Amino acid sequence: MTEHDAVAGLSIAKVLALVLTANGAPVLARRFAPGFWAKPVDGGAIWRGRRLLGSHKTWRGLAASMVGCAVAAPLLGLPVAAGLAAGAAAMLGDLLSSFIKRRRGLESGGMAFGIDQIPESLLPALIVQRWLPLGLVEIVLIPLIFLLLELPLSRLLFRLGIRQRPH
Repeated sequence: MTEHDAVAGLSIAKVLALVLTANGAPVLARRFAPGFWAKPVDGGAIWRGRRLLGSHKTWRGLAASMVGCAVAAPLLGLPVAAGLAAGAAAMLGDLLSSFIKRRRGLESGGMAFGIDQIPESLLPALIVQRWLPLGLVEIVLIPLIFLLLELPLSRLLFRLGIRQRPH
């Protein structure tokens, strides 16, 4: 393994850690602060007969993701700003996924393989390029690895009673 490969692998691991934090923080916030900022981001708005985003996308989740990533970033050797940016990008991707799923008629909280994982891992990978040496190969690998990790991890968290659904 070359030094470049080691640096690339470490950079991928750091982004995945931030994406997993961004994805997990809202779940933990819902469990431990159920009433706090539990208002839907879309305010219940309807567009073309369907919710804009759905009831699962809350201000609590957005805040938890950004704060969680801001706390995790220094532990990964990154500045707080990188964590905030990664958390915001992950949630932007998650909101985009929800918007697409509502347009396709999928229920809020329902599973859509790929749509649920790619935007919320790709956007943070693109954003943290400012702080990490990520090339095209790493940018492509991050969503693919997250796609493979997220489903088994979600099922485990469901079995442990942390997630409400197994996906």
